[in-house]
Amino acid sequence: MKKAILLSLFLLGGFGTAWAQKTAILERDLRALLGAFRGDVGLYVRNLRTGETVAINADTLFPTASTIKIPIQCGLFDKIHRGELKYSAELVYKDSLHYDDGIVGQLKDGARLPLSQVVMLMETTSDNTASLWCQAMAGGGAAINAWLDANGFAQTRVNSRTPGRAAFQKQYGWGQTTPRELAELLAYIRAGRAVSPDASDRMYRNLCRQYWDGDGLSQVPPEVKVASKNGAVNRSRSEVVLVHAPHGEYVYCLMTKNAQDESWERTNEGFALLRAVGARLWKHFEPKSNWKPVAGYEKWW
Repeated sequence: MKKAILLSLFLLGGFGTAWAQKTAILERDLRALLGAFRGDVGLYVRNLRTGETVAINADTLFPTASTIKIPIQCGLFDKIHRGELKYSAELVYKDSLHYDDGIVGQLKDGARLPLSQVVMLMETTSDNTASLWCQAMAGGGAAINAWLDANGFAQTRVNSRTPGRAAFQKQYGWGQTTPRELAELLAYIRAGRAVSPDASDRMYRNLCRQYWDGDGLSQVPPEVKVASKNGAVNRSRSEVVLVHAPHGEYVYCLMTKNAQDESWERTNEGFALLRAVGARLWKHFEPKSNWKPVAGYEKWW
């Protein structure tokens, strides 16, 4: 019996050492990718099955850009859960809601559509007019920030159109967060802990319909389910992704700011970094996979 126990401890110790070595190699490779970026960058990665984690500037504040639409959805669903709104409610669009010429912003005054479609457009196509409409229906940035605080997300905040946060908006834009918090918020929803299990399920399904899938998501096989949200402004390109990998789900968030490359082509350094990190993580967590993007895929960015 003692020999069996000693052998098991020996084998476990060897496995742990090998695992630690692989994690160290992953972190080394990720640091090399991030180190070449001309700007500030942060990354947080966690395997939801094993707990394996890599954190590089993971607690540094970054602009959310459109990734703030995940917290907005949480605040809105909290209102729905409380019975103050209905997910199926018919809404009437007014010209006063117009922010930009996205899908919702091009509707005619008086157009009718269900709240569920407004949410879909916010998360799937990242429609800004839809998102600001949802933010208002959620009770505004103050209400969303209160929900974030109550659920343990102290660094994630809505700034735009939120009393007392003008200085933060000037520095970070629409919202601010850290790579760790945003990734863990997505994992929180995945675990059914955001608002309620059924609300989390609906929110998570909404996040699995990403139109903008040409960067990090392009480095994951198309048959693998992912939940994600990305955000981009001139000097910041970011993405949070939860991958349902065959050997265990993993979540990661890559965020940038103060980028020197402000271009909007596929070759932008921020977009390229999102793809490089996405590819490296897939290779690490699925080392036996021979999948790679199909030749010519870049034409469809």
